[in-house]
Amino acid sequence: MTAYIHLTAIPQPLHWETAPAGFTLHTNDELEMRAAPRTDFFIDPRGEVVMTNSARLLFRPDARFMLSAHARCDLVATYDAAVLMLYVDERHWAKLCLERSPQGEPMIVSVVTNGVSDDCNSVVLDEAAAYLRVSGFGAAFALHYSLNGEVWHFVRYFALRQTEGLRVGFSVQAPTGEGCTVTFSDIRYAATELADLRSGV
Repeated sequence: MTAYIHLTAIPQPLHWETAPAGFTLHTNDELEMRAAPRTDFFIDPRGEVVMTNSARLLFRPDARFMLSAHARCDLVATYDAAVLMLYVDERHWAKLCLERSPQGEPMIVSVVTNGVSDDCNSVVLDEAAAYLRVSGFGAAFALHYSLNGEVWHFVRYFALRQTEGLRVGFSVQAPTGEGCTVTFSDIRYAATELADLRSGV
């Protein structure tokens, strides 16, 4: 598997920190990734579950940035997800997910990890497709989702206790199942600060 790939919207190469079961980069810059079975990134606050093996395709962003993409996922098994990820190390990271809930519904989920994971379910969607966005403000970060790429909904605002060496990018997970396929399209990156945190514009 190629160690680095290039996307037109992102001004530097992306590196596979953990490779997926498979991937395809289409000519229109659509990125298709397949999760390996029983892969996830989660550190249970009670210490009962520690998983740090999900596929990650990452790059180093500017200090202030916005990364967004339209995500579609087949969501076969519980907790299958398309993910935008902020990653420093195994104990300091965050992710915004389009995820299959235990009830079988697509849902927006976020996880912030500073030592252990703080997991939050946000909203149930009608279909397994949404725009996801992660934004950086130096030492702080924000997560938003959108149904049309224009009206953005606030999910989370937080800090990571470690930010040295931060990378951001794409991930796919299948914690309980045999794998799922995710497609990221309409990928956008800007080295600018989000103007209004709450409204997302």
